[in-house]
Amino acid sequence: MEFFRIKKDIPFMRHALVFNIISLITFLLAVFFLANRGLHFSVEFTGGTLVEASYIEAPNLEDIRRQLEDSGFNDIQVQNFGSSRDVLIRVPLAKDTDTSKVGERVLASISPVSSAGASLGAGGTPSANPPTLKRVEFVGPQVGRELAEDGALALLLVIVGIVIYLAIRFEWRFAVSAIIANLHDVVIILGFFALFQWEFSLPVLAAILAVLGYSVNESVVVFDRVRETFKKKRGLTTPQVLDHAITSTISRTIITHGSTQMMVTSMLIFGGPTLHFFALALTIGILFGIYSSVLVASPLVMWLGVSREQFVQVKVEKQEAVV
Repeated sequence: MEFFRIKKDIPFMRHALVFNIISLITFLLAVFFLANRGLHFSVEFTGGTLVEASYIEAPNLEDIRRQLEDSGFNDIQVQNFGSSRDVLIRVPLAKDTDTSKVGERVLASISPVSSAGASLGAGGTPSANPPTLKRVEFVGPQVGRELAEDGALALLLVIVGIVIYLAIRFEWRFAVSAIIANLHDVVIILGFFALFQWEFSLPVLAAILAVLGYSVNESVVVFDRVRETFKKKRGLTTPQVLDHAITSTISRTIITHGSTQMMVTSMLIFGGPTLHFFALALTIGILFGIYSSVLVASPLVMWLGVSREQFVQVKVEKQEAVV
């Protein structure tokens, strides 16, 4: 399926150096922000208190957040858990705070909140939708450190798996180029989160892992077309082959990434605070994934010396011995 077909190849590789200089600058900026500002980790990584409460009717989450902030809680997370009547509240660690009483303080803060957002009834009577405390769990810094280590290990295993897969399916030049381009996406996503101090949570980590696989898929499509063009068309230089591969897959790229971004945008707009940073990480990853898979990986393959001889085996005619 194609929206359109471009008859003349676009000379992308003519500007390969410019594309990679732009990528290098954005990569270095991302590393700079990571080194100077660092990531704003969520409760899962830093430790804190998890409070689960249940309501008779579905509460208004925005009112709960506002009530907790008015009570002095900062950087809290409020989301539905299991059903629209159950609410999970994450409270980060704070200095000079008795963790054993955090659950009681949270319950006292949200008790006046009703499903309609009213604080108290007429005459100061309690709301008809009081919360019931179901559980309070404390996540220590050690548990958060283990989650961070496990997340880093998962990221490393995905990277190693991608390298092995591409090296087996294509050739080592493609594997190296693709992994550099994909790591470029990961570092830039982390750089955005460090620059704006957006909260880095487990859903964001899951989004980064998803972006890795998503970018690899785009690289594989382009690399498949490169290999096919080397085998079928003679007389083309390596830059011309890469230009043809990218140009012939543009329609597919627009359809795939456009459809995915429509879904991610709906999560970004309608998903609420729970899915906001997850969808934001996916959006950044998709946009930069298109750029890196096409305009970063392909120039790297060219500079690593890919050629037609690596895909086409030259037949050697045997000469019969003369008696």
